[in-house]
Order: sequence, then structure tokens, then C-alpha cells
Amino acid sequence: MPTVGTSSANYRLRVTAGPSYDLNTHKVVPVNAEETLRIENEQAVIYLCVRVQDYTGLPNGSPKTSPYFGHPLHESDQYSISFILIPKQDINGNDLMFGNDFNRPIRDSIPPGFNTAFRIVKWAIDPGLDGDPYADKPYLYSPGLASWNYLRIGEKMDLEKEAVDGGGNRHDKIAVVEEGAEGSGEEERVKLQIPDDTAQRKKYFLDESKRKEFVFEKGRQYLVDFGNPYLGFNDFTLRLPGFHLHVAKYIQPRKHKLRYTLKNKKLDKEILVVLFTLLVEGSEEEVMERESSTDEGE
Repeated sequence: MPTVGTSSANYRLRVTAGPSYDLNTHKVVPVNAEETLRIENEQAVIYLCVRVQDYTGLPNGSPKTSPYFGHPLHESDQYSISFILIPKQDINGNDLMFGNDFNRPIRDSIPPGFNTAFRIVKWAIDPGLDGDPYADKPYLYSPGLASWNYLRIGEKMDLEKEAVDGGGNRHDKIAVVEEGAEGSGEEERVKLQIPDDTAQRKKYFLDESKRKEFVFEKGRQYLVDFGNPYLGFNDFTLRLPGFHLHVAKYIQPRKHKLRYTLKNKKLDKEILVVLFTLLVEGSEEEVMERESSTDEGE
């Protein structure tokens, strides 16, 4: 099994999230905690939960794992980005994109073997993946409907009530998201003849015309889970079938970042941004973050 690159540096992982690229809107995500982080902008309300297996990052004292990884659906997974999406306006299913993007070029940091890894991912894991990693603002997006591991269509919500009570902790709703629907959401899946099986649903929505028929309705809950066994976030190692890529060796210390973005393509506007940052252990930034998280826990 080919292995590309090694890394000798030690890192601490920090996960932040917010409603935009602006880091001033971000909050630290309580990784592996049984709680959700509420995120809101003019497009939607989001309840986010992030889990990382064998987690040793920030905040200090974070659980190393989660009961999520003991569930039969996720015993081999390394991470999960799970969220409840409640749109504030109708969004066409062809417009909601999910994937990785960057503010600046990464072409000089792309490691040998990347193109091989990309072909493996597109062929075996996510046929809907598309983008340009060599652009000035690189991106790799897929239609959310065709890439999320699990999609569950829920009930409609009262957005005004949601705004007043703040929603509270919604972890129980996304402790483990299973493919399907609940309540009036069942009618939506039946109406569009969306397959009940995860793999078939993803294949179904590779067809652009099928995505255009789907609408993420204003006020309706959509439960989403995205993750896989391939990416180890504690060291940024990509472990694909027959191929390992140690990404951290090839990127500069201040660029050890991977960003997941949920974006409205029609508006060219982000809805949710989750940022995974590897801080070099002992660096000024890592020490400040570590001490800050310790103070907050006292």
C-alpha cells in the first residue's frame, strides 16, 4: 500500500464553525460533546454537532470519542459533521452545495499523489465531486443531496417560535441520523420517489433534473450526517483504498486548515462553515488556545 509523505510535528486540532467565512462569526465547536452549536444567518438556522474519533484536540478536556462511533453504522468512521438545517427561505436542491474550499491558492502545497487520490474519491466515494484545486480560490464541491452520507427529512417548524426560544440543545435529534423521514417529511420523500436506501438516494440525485425537482422548504427540518473512514483529522492523513496520503507534511504551518462549506450556489453565499485547524503544538497560537480553553473550563 503506497504511503506518501510523513510528518514529525505534533499538532492540536481545533474546530470552529460559523455562518460565514469571517472568523469573527465563528465559535469553538465542542467536539464529541452531547450538545449542538446553534448557528444562524439570513438563509437558515443550523444545529451542528462534530465528532472526531481518538480526539486529542481543543478545548482541553474534550471527550476522546463519542457513542456515535459505537453505532453499527459508524464503527469504521473517523469523523462526522452532522447538522439540522432549517431554511428561512426555499432553496432549490440543485443549489445547495457541500465541500471544501480555500481563500487562497494551494497549488504550491498540493502533495504528490493528490490527483491519484482525487480520482479514487470521485470513482469510489463521491461521483458528484467537482472543482478546481489549482484555482486562485480552490474548491471541491458536491451537491449535498448526492454526497451526504445520511439525509432525513423532518417536520416543519415555526420559525418565529424558533427565533424566540433559541431552539435549545438538539443533540438527541442528530445523535445518529438515519436515512429516511419523519412526520410530514415522509410525504415529501414519497412524492418525489426518493429511494429509502442511502446509496440509491445519492445515485438518484446525481441526476441534475432530480435535484431541481427537490426543494429545501422554508421552515422544514433536514437532518444531515457527513463523514467517512478515510480522513484522520488528528494528523490530516487521507487513507483511501490502497493509498495513504500524509497531507500535513506538505502544507505550511500556518495553512494547516481544512474548511467544509455548505453553500447556496445560486446566491454564491455560504450558510455554514466548519473549519478544522491543526495548531503546531507549542506554537504561540496553540499555547494561547490551550490556556484560553483551560480558563474557560475553570
